[in-house]
Amino acid sequence: MVQRTLAILKPDCVRKNFTGKVIDQIVNAGFKIVGMKMVTMDAKTAGEFYAVHKERPFYKSLVEFMSSGRCIPLVLEKERAIEDFRELIGATDPAEAESGTVRKLYAESKQDNIVHGSDSQENAVTEIHFFFSERELIPNS
Repeated sequence: MVQRTLAILKPDCVRKNFTGKVIDQIVNAGFKIVGMKMVTMDAKTAGEFYAVHKERPFYKSLVEFMSSGRCIPLVLEKERAIEDFRELIGATDPAEAESGTVRKLYAESKQDNIVHGSDSQENAVTEIHFFFSERELIPNS
């Protein structure tokens, strides 16, 4: 079954000009990009997006990081999109990520880890709609 997932190229990815390399890796892994835009989130917006982590100790620094510069949300489509994308990007901590994954190649730390990926079908739907209206997405083909 074809799924959709949300990816976000985080502020560190944009700042370091890795966006082209990461998008290339995504496309070469068989994902179809059906939505993409560049945004700057303020602290309120980043806080709303990451509200699920509000009680966690890293929440405040995550919101600060995600509102520190431009980022690129993308909607990706593929069979098993959620699982395959999380495999492509690797572990949250780049030191623990598999060789060849996005985070192993480009990330510096557990926080500055280049990319976000939805972790479930339910979260993917919520996260996609946080950034995109249905009319902004290319219909299934």
